[in-house]
Amino acid sequence: MDLIHTCLNVADAEESARFYVEELGFEDSWSFESEDGETENRYVAADNGVELQLSDTEGETDFEPGSAWDHIAVGVESCDDAFEAIDHHGIVQEPADQPAAGARTAFIEDPDGHVVELVEPIE
Repeated sequence: MDLIHTCLNVADAEESARFYVEELGFEDSWSFESEDGETENRYVAADNGVELQLSDTEGETDFEPGSAWDHIAVGVESCDDAFEAIDHHGIVQEPADQPAAGARTAFIEDPDGHVVELVEPIE
């Protein structure tokens, strides 16, 4: 498995992307809007290809400890097979296609309750 990205909840995705690109040298990668149209997700990539997903919270900046980030994502060959095989500690979302993101995903919890997204690219 490979680490694909870490998702950070941010007050303004565009402003945060600008910071990572202009100040830290990341590359503006891609973006998508949630299917309900409520959340913009911007991606910026480091030189090694690992991305940060910047999930717009529409100005929210007062996060409880541990809520300023959302999940880590790992690439898998088969989302369904990995979901069944991994000894997870909770189900957040069972495998489902995410056409806007071009992937089939599932979300599980690690032993400490951190959310891990399993990502299988779909064409």
